[in-house]
Amino acid sequence: MMLTLLQSSIDAAATAIETVPQQQEMSFSLISMAAKGGWLMLVLLLLSIVAIYIFGNKWWMIYKAGQIDKNFMNNIHELIHEGKIKSAVELCRKYDSPVARLVEKGIERIGRPLSDIQTAVENMGNVEVARLEKGLPMLATIAGGAPMIGFLGTVMGMVQAFFNMSQAGNNIDITLLSGGIYTAMVTTVGGLIVGIIAYFGYNYLTSRISNLVFKMENTTIEFMDMLHEPAGE
Repeated sequence: MMLTLLQSSIDAAATAIETVPQQQEMSFSLISMAAKGGWLMLVLLLLSIVAIYIFGNKWWMIYKAGQIDKNFMNNIHELIHEGKIKSAVELCRKYDSPVARLVEKGIERIGRPLSDIQTAVENMGNVEVARLEKGLPMLATIAGGAPMIGFLGTVMGMVQAFFNMSQAGNNIDITLLSGGIYTAMVTTVGGLIVGIIAYFGYNYLTSRISNLVFKMENTTIEFMDMLHEPAGE
């Protein structure tokens, strides 16, 4: 009796040892997981590429917009009050920055009424802000739309899973439901990842643009105050 129990224990242990490598062979691959999501994953991949492109393009544009000499306005002040209008314009054109383009537009209007100069500078400011914000609505759309596409894939996957179960009749297998749920949830994960990336990218760019707009407004005020100064100062 004891020998029989001992032999049974040894056989059970051997069986358990044999099944361990088989369990370890199962791997969780992101590529295979994405492939389970179907054609909607291709849509999410395309949206992620668009979002990354918009973010990179806007980030580089904002970065270049902030690359301007700290003494820029002081140099413009000296050139204008020395009557070197052409030199002041050339200095503005050295910088690929909205701030420099605002000042350049104002310098080109010197000699006209101050109200006309201020209107021209403000209009130029609106153009520059629109240029900076171009593409951001698309990024916001991706941030909100990608999770919805993921949820659509989830619903479609669940419908397919229950359809397969209904077709199975009395031969219902738990793998029919679990496999369908797995496929359905993949699109949700993909949609949330793309949406989160686009959401944080949109808020970051919006914050940087707000800081740049604030700087443009301060420059406009400083430039108009400069024109109000007596010529001898």
